Amino acid sequence: MLSRNSSMRIRGRNDTVQSRRLVVLVCGTVLMLALLSLYYGSFFGNRFRHAHDSVPHEDKAGWAQEKHIQKVHNKVRNQDESDPSTKLLDNESVSAIKHRATEDDNVENTSEKDDKPEGDQEKTEKEGNDDKENDDSEVDDIKGEEGINEVTLKTFPVCDARYTEIIPCLDRQMLYDLKIKLNHTLMEHYERHCPPQQRRLNCLIPPPPNYKVPIRWPISRDQVWRANVPHTFLAVEKSDQHWMVIKGERVSFPGGGTHFHDGADKYIAALGKMLKNPNGDLSGKGKIRTVLDVGCGVASFGAYLLPLNILAMSIAPNDVHENQIQFALERGIPSTLGVLGTKRLPYPSKSFELAHCSRCRIDWAQRNGILLLELDRLLRPGGYFAWSSPPAYKDDDEDRQIWNDMDSLTKSMCWSIAAKEGQTVIWMKPLTNDCYNQRPEGASPPLCDVADDPDAVWQVPMKACITPIAEYNNFGKGNGLMPWPKRLNFPPPRLQELHINANTFQRDTTVWRHRVELYWKLLESQVQEDSIRNVMDMKAHFGGFAAALKEKPVWVMNVVPSTNANTLKIVYDRGLIGTSHDWCEAFSTYPRTFDLIHAWTIFSDIEERGCSLEDLLLEIDRILRPMGIVIIRDKPSVISQIRRYLPALHWDKWSKEVAAELDEGTHSEEKILLARKQLWQPDDSL
Repeated sequence: MLSRNSSMRIRGRNDTVQSRRLVVLVCGTVLMLALLSLYYGSFFGNRFRHAHDSVPHEDKAGWAQEKHIQKVHNKVRNQDESDPSTKLLDNESVSAIKHRATEDDNVENTSEKDDKPEGDQEKTEKEGNDDKENDDSEVDDIKGEEGINEVTLKTFPVCDARYTEIIPCLDRQMLYDLKIKLNHTLMEHYERHCPPQQRRLNCLIPPPPNYKVPIRWPISRDQVWRANVPHTFLAVEKSDQHWMVIKGERVSFPGGGTHFHDGADKYIAALGKMLKNPNGDLSGKGKIRTVLDVGCGVASFGAYLLPLNILAMSIAPNDVHENQIQFALERGIPSTLGVLGTKRLPYPSKSFELAHCSRCRIDWAQRNGILLLELDRLLRPGGYFAWSSPPAYKDDDEDRQIWNDMDSLTKSMCWSIAAKEGQTVIWMKPLTNDCYNQRPEGASPPLCDVADDPDAVWQVPMKACITPIAEYNNFGKGNGLMPWPKRLNFPPPRLQELHINANTFQRDTTVWRHRVELYWKLLESQVQEDSIRNVMDMKAHFGGFAAALKEKPVWVMNVVPSTNANTLKIVYDRGLIGTSHDWCEAFSTYPRTFDLIHAWTIFSDIEERGCSLEDLLLEIDRILRPMGIVIIRDKPSVISQIRRYLPALHWDKWSKEVAAELDEGTHSEEKILLARKQLWQPDDSL
């Protein structure tokens, strides 16, 4: 047994050993941190910077982007930091390409330079100059408005080829990766779900291999390049219904559909005759102008309405009918991705004279009729719903039950059958509120609450209620609209809902007519009569830009920002089409959709909201076709910022900048920048 003194000596010896081990461990940790700091520059600073600048997907673009960021940082470090105006972009840019070196980086570089011998300083400066020369493919110096040297990007990283058809807010792979649980029965997985900031693609979307400039309208209605939409599923799946046929390098569209194998034109004429138009003119001499085609396939129904001066918004989800809307847009037919799920469609109330569903496989009676009530919201007083479906004519038990449910629902909504023939039935919405007021108390579906705004549509849930009809005393029954084309420039009754008088509307129409005339003069060397078909106006207001293009062979997607005054109802009342959208998010369409995109002060608007100018430029590039045109009208300072991006976006082969003339629509100095996107492939040397 050990003595007390012996045990104390042993314990003391153990304490000494433990103390030594602790000292060695601390010293080792300090040494490791020091080595890491020397290797990475600044451990915590670099860690923060890499987290902040990371690319959302682990692909080739991520590596290229990190390399590009470092080069741009090196470039800016060599600039004169004493000049506060020496910068590339404003501080609100939040994209992955971070263009300014931090103040700490500059202090760090200065300290390193001061600590070196004079000879080493000269060598470092020479290497820095060599780096600047080698970086000419990435960045370049240009003179700003006041002669100040600024940096312009020369390249953006190119996204991986798997993103060539990416629609960021309709990306089901993202939903799977993030384990977002959605109700597939309610079609929530086909609705908009935008990626978080850290997953945004800050790179250029490449076209598919062998992409060609699209075939021009009107030939494109009937055929497109196979390489531009390289999918053949529909040609096989719908071969007996004549949706589309593969013919060598082209895809042809005979005009067929699931319900109209013999051609959409004959089917449309039959609908016209059902509505008491002997010659089959479905427009009824201009009374039917705007149509909503639900579950449109490749939009042949909408294509064959165009000769009748009927403009259809053709919608379908990106579902098992692979790329149907992409084919429709490639053909030059007005169309967009959309689904009747849980949210309102992004169109105001009373927008369409006719809604159409041909074999669209929608259970209209589900959830207390909420989907059919959404169509009711969108139809004008006296508007029609044409439904071509087996339950309209088959007599088996299942179809008979579907028809009974549909008949009961439409009667409770005060719809009446205007015509029923063969496989098709056409209902009519009432012209006034009389029928609604005569229903018994507690009738279902109920009338919507008076506080509900039927024109609030951006990310607003659908409601299973009937939207009452606003009646204008000076117009009596109906909507008070002139037949097409008179309605295009005639002040619509709903101006009074916005407290806008007819003179303001007419002045706006005149302003945009003059502006568009100027645009076309500036584009004279770049466009031909048939070289532009699909057009977008990113801030449509009353639709004056689109109205001024009436005589051109184009269609215009008029976008009214969701944060602006809700003027989209005026756009539709003029006989035009469009949608609501938030430009801080990606648009619901495929890459390479539009031939021309017009942006009036939209960049100023999104910057005021703290959104990224760079993100919006990349989004415009995504939806702009190769060889497409952008027209950007904004403040001079914004135009100056955008101009620096032209080489990086490959928009610099042709561009033009002019001062905008003062007119009644101009509240401050504006400039106009026009540029053309090049046709490029990832392996091209640009």
